Amino acid sequence: MVRVERPGDLPAADPAAIDVALLDMNHGYPNVGHDAMLAFLHDLASEYQDELDERGRTIRVLSYAIRDGLAIPDHASGRHHLYLGTGGPGHLDPRRNTSDDGAREIREDPSWEAPLWALFDAILADESASLYGVCHTFGLLCRWSGIAQPVLRGPEKGGAMSGVGADVLTGAGRAHPWFEPLLAELPGPVLPVLESRYYDLIPVASSFPAGMSPIAFESAGEGGRGSALTMFEFARAADGATPRVFAVNSHPEIGTPERVQGLLERLLLRGQINADVFRQRSGLLPVLRDDRRDQRLQVARFVFGDLIERKLHGLVSAA
Repeated sequence: MVRVERPGDLPAADPAAIDVALLDMNHGYPNVGHDAMLAFLHDLASEYQDELDERGRTIRVLSYAIRDGLAIPDHASGRHHLYLGTGGPGHLDPRRNTSDDGAREIREDPSWEAPLWALFDAILADESASLYGVCHTFGLLCRWSGIAQPVLRGPEKGGAMSGVGADVLTGAGRAHPWFEPLLAELPGPVLPVLESRYYDLIPVASSFPAGMSPIAFESAGEGGRGSALTMFEFARAADGATPRVFAVNSHPEIGTPERVQGLLERLLLRGQINADVFRQRSGLLPVLRDDRRDQRLQVARFVFGDLIERKLHGLVSAA
């Protein structure tokens, strides 16, 4: 992994490297999700090692500090065909982040927004490029596209959400060739997902732009649908079946409790988190071991892991 803290940190293009762009929205905050994505990509690279060796290629991850370093990839350079977007703290409109209020609001320079919107425009227009995002990236894509706006979860909704929640597929989601098989693997229509959010994304209109589809909303109980959008397809691949630009307002990148524990221990050893943060984040582990673990991991595979794997293997095969 190469960390791009500032635009000047970008390494030279390497003809032998398949460069994956990791859009880090964490604003310098230590984040298990970011490292979980790195670990997942490392595992895939190991799985493809023989194929990579045959082609004389490697997989390299460039982690861009989007919000704190103002380091935005240049899609026109042609070096990235796969982008992953992380979660992160603060309001989804950077102009609203003017005071320190923990993860709900931070202080930041909003100048990254315009170049990031331009990057999203370029990815959407390029059928060879894919972007898969979670949590904060989901909210940014909703704002960029104009489909939904963030609304703080007030006391009437129980405040900030954390833990295993539930999503419900829309009609478009149930009929989608990529997500339809997911329902066959689950005992019911409700999808268990790992939640961590202060803001809901509420659609601004009853319809969506052509080529874009709502895939899931929050569950309102007993199979009902709530008001918050939680999964959205912004573009589909040319095969007509695979989401190409897709994001969720949850954390499918957080895998098994064993992997999370290992990531936390490495962060602590590297000094990237202190003992207090380690104890706080370790409080997530019992949640990850609940009785819906296997179903949650199945959903995570469909909405994140398998999408990345298909795209990355396609890039390796075409190298």
